[in-house]
Amino acid sequence: MFGKTVLEFNYAVIQLNQLHWQDFVNKRNPVASALMAKMRMDKAERHQVKLLSLQLLSSLGLNPAQVELISGFIDTYLKLNAQETALFSEQLASIEPRQQEGVMQIITSWMEQGIEQGIERGIEQGIEQGIEQGKKQEAMVLILRQLNYRVGMLTPHLQERIQNLSTTELENLGEALLDFTSVRDLEVWFDNK
Repeated sequence: MFGKTVLEFNYAVIQLNQLHWQDFVNKRNPVASALMAKMRMDKAERHQVKLLSLQLLSSLGLNPAQVELISGFIDTYLKLNAQETALFSEQLASIEPRQQEGVMQIITSWMEQGIEQGIERGIEQGIEQGIEQGKKQEAMVLILRQLNYRVGMLTPHLQERIQNLSTTELENLGEALLDFTSVRDLEVWFDNK
């Protein structure tokens, strides 16, 4: 009014897709954890970026509401397909157990939220599928981790065969692998299942 500036905004525009997610992995900042999901990445890095975002988030000591908000953003903007989810699970199984537990708590809260939403909507089939999928995912992560420990790294072919097992078959494999000493034992198990 009358030659005076009443309000003026000066800000820089940041294009997330022009930033490299790797530059933010070691930033102990919840915003960095969330926004890595929208930064430039190769298609083959998507599962890795999601895991690293969740690892960073779980290490920040935020309250559950903050974790839920940020992890929801990550999950919304970095949805993984089945193959990427399998790679995510495999990589999750290979990280330090303490970090793995933090990430699993976030993933488990997603499953719990899915169950709650299913109940609210009254979709029993969705609940059953969510529970089954969650059980299978947890079983697969645990079994891949145990196999990597007992017999060493698995070939992509064997990993794919494990990912195609039903929950019951995964449970059976979980019991059988206690006696495994080599990858050959796993191959024999597949031949005899």
